Amino acid sequence: MPCFLYIILCDKKTFYIGVTNDLEDRLAQHKRKESFFTKKFSEIELVYYEEYSSKYVAEKRESQLKRWSVAKKKALISGDKALLRQLSKSS
Repeated sequence: MPCFLYIILCDKKTFYIGVTNDLEDRLAQHKRKESFFTKKFSEIELVYYEEYSSKYVAEKRESQLKRWSVAKKKALISGDKALLRQLSKSS
């Protein structure tokens, strides 16, 4: 069963990173305020996701991205690979 790593943007200012096997349902849960972290936000937008064949691999990627700076997350989301490489070298 595929597993998804996803990034949502909350109120156009805060990133939330998570893992799920049902992306559509999980996003709906966030929007219905059924998630502890995101329930305090009024606007929830899916801005990025990756699909993996196992939950283990998706969770490893989640752990990696949670340690990234906001600038690196924005570069990933926008698909700016050159900037992402530059930011990775400076970290």
